[in-house]
Amino acid sequence: MTPEPPNAAPDEPAPADAVAARDRVVVGGVAFDALTEGQTVEHIVAEASAGRGGWVITANLDHARRARVDAEYRRMLDEADLVVADGTPLIWASRVQGTPLPERVAGSSMVEPLARRAADTGLSIYLLGATPGTAQAAGDLLVSRYPGLTIAGVNCPPMGFDQDPAAMDALRQELVEKRPDLVYVALGSPKQERLIGALRAALPGAWWLGIGISLSFLTGEVQRAPLWLQRIGLEWLHRLVQEPRRLAKRYLVHGLPFACRLAVGAAWGRVSGRGR
Repeated sequence: MTPEPPNAAPDEPAPADAVAARDRVVVGGVAFDALTEGQTVEHIVAEASAGRGGWVITANLDHARRARVDAEYRRMLDEADLVVADGTPLIWASRVQGTPLPERVAGSSMVEPLARRAADTGLSIYLLGATPGTAQAAGDLLVSRYPGLTIAGVNCPPMGFDQDPAAMDALRQELVEKRPDLVYVALGSPKQERLIGALRAALPGAWWLGIGISLSFLTGEVQRAPLWLQRIGLEWLHRLVQEPRRLAKRYLVHGLPFACRLAVGAAWGRVSGRGR
């Protein structure tokens, strides 16, 4: 049984120039755009409607940690047109250091608002990744919830496709033929960012968004943490309970120690008068 759409009223549209005058806040060594979810969605829609493409990365604690040890990933963050904070610890740290980000902007939370605005404005979406059944079901669900939405294509390539030049050429050609306005890439990080980096030049007018496991959340195949857990910063614990073998190292070995260092660095930045 698929989950019902949220009952909360959508964010008010942000001014079209919201990003033109935006601030950037450095947290944990990553420069984040100080935008709300509504502003992020409206900027993407406005730019895509004008034929100007881009790339948004919803960076969480693990992304920030990886950027410190992985030069390639740091470069991808630098290349992205928008980097927003998808992690409550990042929001807390920004407040502690005295340079508050407005709110958490999660890729999973943007999937539906962006689809709703795409339907309103005639933009099309291409779903890339996940599993064949999940991606198709997610596309059908989005179309049923947002009449008028166009799903330009659904592509669930096999494992290892990104290492196969012929498979990559075929995917690139399909994207050029379909010409979607928005591309949701559901492959997990950093694979989805690497793929976007390799493909976006072929479709410069599109906006690219890495959404990880979001299509499985949408269809109900995987249950997302309740809102109260998300708000207190424990969504990671909910995910860990669901997939302990896959996520234990990320959250317990890497995530918690980095979160502690982030908190100490934010506090020191506040005391010393320097946001970090």
